[in-house]
Amino acid sequence: MTWSAAQYSKFEDERNRPIRDLLARVPDRAVTRAVDLGCGPGNSTALLLERFPGATVTGIDSSDDMIAAARKRLPGLRFDLADIAAWQGADGPFDLILANASLQWVPDHAALLPALLDKLAPGGQLAVQVPDNLDEPTHRLMREVAADGPWAAKLADARRARADRHGAEWYYRTLRECGASVDVWRTVYFHPLAGGAGAVVEWFKGTGLRPFLDPLDEAGRAAYLARYEAAVARAYPALPDGTVLLPFPRLFFVATR
Repeated sequence: MTWSAAQYSKFEDERNRPIRDLLARVPDRAVTRAVDLGCGPGNSTALLLERFPGATVTGIDSSDDMIAAARKRLPGLRFDLADIAAWQGADGPFDLILANASLQWVPDHAALLPALLDKLAPGGQLAVQVPDNLDEPTHRLMREVAADGPWAAKLADARRARADRHGAEWYYRTLRECGASVDVWRTVYFHPLAGGAGAVVEWFKGTGLRPFLDPLDEAGRAAYLARYEAAVARAYPALPDGTVLLPFPRLFFVATR
């Protein structure tokens, strides 16, 4: 997929809330080496450094545009272009591995999680947040619009994207079986977005809509987005002032080795 740091950053204040909540639950222990997996434009990395100012922090992301934005934002840190699934963690072991809103794009969590825990120092933490919104109208409508239009064949793979997902019990059990202690929780945020359904579309153009937009040409994207926005407007009626209150559930866990 292609990613746009500028598009992603349009809602940075809202995206930062779960990062702050996740980092607040990381136990107060000495963190000398930390890594941000799927660092995006560097907003999560900046908050990680703010939480642990004495740590040596690095970041990785699979997007050239995101890495360029992160390097511009935090020129004193090292950011590498890398795929989380293939990341070897050569600079480890780590006291903290942060993965905020990134692992939902990585397959086979049953193999991934033990591999990440192995890259932690004894007592180190794996702190993860993943969106838990595939059953929300925003994402259900992405799939429905994709299946009902001239783009259906092109978007067949997109409708199956992010299929490798699990609930809190699965993550708790899997991490416990690896010998980790686990803190797991779920939060639903309610984001007031000025601009009605159009603002909801702008939000997801930076994330969840990417698999649906990338395979289409410019005209196809415009037609798909117009149909999707109309469906979103029906599912999320605007308040009298034009604001849409967007529910956004997220699943969190902190596993300590």
